[in-house]
Amino acid sequence: MVLNSLDKMIQLQKNTSNIRNICILAHVDHGKTTLADCLISSNGIISSRLAGKLRYMDSREDEQIRGITMKSSAISLHYEKDDQEYLINLIDSPGHVDFSSEVSTAVRICDGCIIVVDAVEGVCPQTQAVLRQAWLENIRPVLVINKIDRLIVELKFTPQEAYSHLKNILEQINALTGTLFTSKVLEEWAKRETETQASSDSVPGEQVYDWSAGLEHTDDSHLYFSPDQGNVIFTSAIDGWGFGIKHFAKLYSQKLGIKTDVLLKTLWGEYYLNTKSKKIMKADQTKGKKPLFVQLVLENIWSLYDAVLKKDKEKIDKIVSSLGLKIGAREARHSDPKVQINAICSQWLPISNSVLDMVCQKLPSPLDIPAERVERLLCTGARTFDSLPPETQELKTAFMKCGSEDTAPVIIFVSKMFAVDARSLPCNKPRPLTPEEIAQRREFARRRHAEKLAAAQGQMSLEPRLVGNNASEMGPKKEETKNDEQLTSPVESITLKPAMQEAEDKDSFIAFARVFSGVARRGQKIFVLGPKYDPAEFLQRVPLGFSASSDDLPSVPHMAYCTLENLYLLMGRELEDLQEVPPGNVLGIGGLQEFVLKSATLCTSPSCPPFIPLNFEATPIVRVAIEPKHPSEMPQLVKGMKLLNQADPCVQVLIQETGEHVLVTAGEVHLQRCLDDLKERFAKIQISVSEPIIPFRETITKPPKVDMVNEEIGKQQKIAVIHQTKEDQSKLPEGVQVDADGLITITTPNKLATLSVRAMPLPEEITQILEENSDLIRSMEQLTSSLNEGENTQMIHQKTQAKIQEFKQKLEQNLQGRKWRNIVDQIWSFGPRKCGPNILVNRCKDFKSSVWQCLESKIIKEASKYRDFDNSIISGFQLATFSGPMCEEPLMGVCFVLEKWDLSKFFGQGATEKAGEELDRGEAASDLSRPVESPTEKEQFQNDCPETFEKKNKRKGEALLADCYGPFSGQLIATMKEACRYALQVKPQRLMAAMYTCEIMATAEVLGRVYAVLSKREGRVLQEEMKEGTDMFIIKAVLPVAESFGFADEIRKRTSGLASPQLVFSHWEIISSDPFWVPTTEEEYLHFGEKADSENQARKYMNSVRKRKGLYVEEKIVEHAEKQRTLGKNK
Repeated sequence: MVLNSLDKMIQLQKNTSNIRNICILAHVDHGKTTLADCLISSNGIISSRLAGKLRYMDSREDEQIRGITMKSSAISLHYEKDDQEYLINLIDSPGHVDFSSEVSTAVRICDGCIIVVDAVEGVCPQTQAVLRQAWLENIRPVLVINKIDRLIVELKFTPQEAYSHLKNILEQINALTGTLFTSKVLEEWAKRETETQASSDSVPGEQVYDWSAGLEHTDDSHLYFSPDQGNVIFTSAIDGWGFGIKHFAKLYSQKLGIKTDVLLKTLWGEYYLNTKSKKIMKADQTKGKKPLFVQLVLENIWSLYDAVLKKDKEKIDKIVSSLGLKIGAREARHSDPKVQINAICSQWLPISNSVLDMVCQKLPSPLDIPAERVERLLCTGARTFDSLPPETQELKTAFMKCGSEDTAPVIIFVSKMFAVDARSLPCNKPRPLTPEEIAQRREFARRRHAEKLAAAQGQMSLEPRLVGNNASEMGPKKEETKNDEQLTSPVESITLKPAMQEAEDKDSFIAFARVFSGVARRGQKIFVLGPKYDPAEFLQRVPLGFSASSDDLPSVPHMAYCTLENLYLLMGRELEDLQEVPPGNVLGIGGLQEFVLKSATLCTSPSCPPFIPLNFEATPIVRVAIEPKHPSEMPQLVKGMKLLNQADPCVQVLIQETGEHVLVTAGEVHLQRCLDDLKERFAKIQISVSEPIIPFRETITKPPKVDMVNEEIGKQQKIAVIHQTKEDQSKLPEGVQVDADGLITITTPNKLATLSVRAMPLPEEITQILEENSDLIRSMEQLTSSLNEGENTQMIHQKTQAKIQEFKQKLEQNLQGRKWRNIVDQIWSFGPRKCGPNILVNRCKDFKSSVWQCLESKIIKEASKYRDFDNSIISGFQLATFSGPMCEEPLMGVCFVLEKWDLSKFFGQGATEKAGEELDRGEAASDLSRPVESPTEKEQFQNDCPETFEKKNKRKGEALLADCYGPFSGQLIATMKEACRYALQVKPQRLMAAMYTCEIMATAEVLGRVYAVLSKREGRVLQEEMKEGTDMFIIKAVLPVAESFGFADEIRKRTSGLASPQLVFSHWEIISSDPFWVPTTEEEYLHFGEKADSENQARKYMNSVRKRKGLYVEEKIVEHAEKQRTLGKNK
């Protein structure tokens, strides 16, 4: 197929029903980019000989060097089938787990996807992840089983073995789809059941709940992959061939005289051909019959490979002539068999035809977007579609219609911003010169050359006649000035070049987007809606039928107004200018750099809500601190980090309290790419990077029952522990009391308030529930604060209320037992940042406050004396949970109980001080030196509403109490923080490490080396299983993030590249060893020695964090001092 013109593409964009927006998803190295190359070569953009070698979509240098895709990039292809012309917007995405955020950006703007699976490796961890992402975004998948040639060349399978292996892969993928489907159906069924139960009165008697009911009634046949459904293709992208059973069904229906429909149903499965009766029968394995797929399809491909690899020229010629193909002399003579295979197969079974045909037949157009997907995209946060304003609900019809009328609202979703070299923009590209311009330039060059010659001759003739008359002197001068004038324009252009060069060196940001409704036109005014924008707020402020002029509209938070400056057609490495883009198309938008950070929703109607945030599989966990080599270059670094933050969907850029600039990335490869981009593209300076900053969490546990030598703690141990706790108590400052149960009682510095706090470890299930529901806790906090402020907030939607109620019930179910009795109703706050996995419980008798107030329609404000200071206690708790006592890391899984809060002294002191103040005021009024209040001031004072009067009184009280220790509220915050810290220190403290789940595929020969690397790095193997039909083992392990740096490289080196790990952040795990442990019993002294200086993992981690933060570390600087040696010389 010939390369298409831009006009052709623009014409194709207008036919929405024939547009297919698809992305290629797979595990790393399963052949996505090679498949994309084959499809691109069908449009003549690249040569078919270079397909698979060029990797056209990998336009970055580091992508070509590493051989992996690091960003998702799009290209538009043209495909013609049965007089129908299709426009296929193809997006190639990365398979490496570090770049899974790029997959999310691609999946959001597509309607379908091609899942590529390696025929040898089968279903891998990332295959599961991308299938889940496609499922969550509600886009339809089709399957390509790639690298079939490896079954022939590497594994030396027979056609029968290959068939059973392929069947096994299909079963695995369908099992995955089945689990996703059942979980979805059961969720919906459970929701429906709870709603019906809530609406109808509860029927007395026992009710039996049938979980299978939902699955029986729901049709799932269309979800699964099967060659007879036409949604599976078998390919070898590197050899340029691929087929679906449709191709062979047509071929054999003519030869065997069997209907195509019958062959389509029987070519895959346990069917065989009875050659005598020419009928297809159910396969009977006992007779040793071969299935039709083996007999008619695989054996032919195997025999072709066999002939080419054995260089059987006669057989090759016979095959070529029987297939009616023409092979060039160059390919026929070529020594590499791969070239011959490619030449034959790419004509016989062209991969692009089979894949693109399946895409056009099986994947939906933008017009077929499911209603369920539209509703999901429009529902942000905990809101449901029914609770949205009616104007917003009307937009659903615009989505479904995907209309291009002028009245249709323009809705565009920007999934990411990507940086492009300004020189590659269409406006900056050198255009071809017209014949007139070429002639003009030629004439100008000839004239300049003649003038130079004339000037040189004039100079030579002038030298002998220097003593001539004035006229002869003037002549050459005039000529020189004339020459100078003529030469000014080239000189000017030369001086302008550096300035132009600087402008061209800058990176330009382009939005990677899709039009969901309406026509996007160049120069169009449009609203940019941020992720936190609420259309209800806008509709409250602006009346119906507003005019869309930006000046008249009130300022609404998270909404901007901008112009679509440039529209581009994305063509892989190239960009083409467009004037307008019809609905359903993928496009690039220029000029949004100032308005969009990472992703945004653009709409001409402000009643459109922002789309739900993208669902990222990988959590950014790897942190490094960055600073410039030369401090004077700090502004460039700050600017560069801002640009990097905009260009990468997953990266996070922070400035810590210490002033460090921190980069948070998803993994080592991602980190390396971000640093390279920072150095070479965005900051263009030399930078120094710290060692990775490893995050930890601090927690407490129940007292251990066995000691370090696994002996039960007896009386002897208890005596030692008592001695130890007495020593610990002596470390606590004066005024802090500790009882035997770990209750800390502490008073404020001015001795006016007393707090009693106890710390308890939360069960693991509770910590998990709190982490999963952090968004819900955040929305609860917002609702409570708005109710406290007395705002006219909208009524909480019934479903949101149900979610909060369900969350409360989960906590109650898991917090059972004597010590947790009624504790859920007494929860006062969560922390840190008011949504973390720690709880503050209020058990004060005089003051009641709960986090569940948002479930009530309005808050009944008690006239309690404690009400003014409750925020101080919460702030103290937030500070304590944000940085723990061990190494200033956040806490996790800790419950703080405020048992007592005594303010009697404070109120007594307040009363006496107020009386004293009244007395002072009376004396001061009689003093003549004091200015008298004006009557207007007195009137104003009297007319003040009682609330402001109270506030003034309160402020005066605060001023009174701002003694040498500072304001009383500040003292309460500091005291609460200290109380929480001491309550932690009297319990067994532990560090929690971030853990990766690690999946490694390795052969049996290198299994031992993989285990050696894992054990060296504190890894723990969970599972090891052999992949059916291969010699590959899959090892599942957990590995601390702290030990993961360089892990992938070490595994590859030790196994000579035969094993490659995939690391994904999984959970937080308590490190069992106590960082403060010292031997106390006789057995421990005997086992560990007096110093007990064998390496304590928890202490090592704790000290490394303390060193990095500049905190005190208790360690010996000099060892073996009696030998006059320092550590420096002892290395």
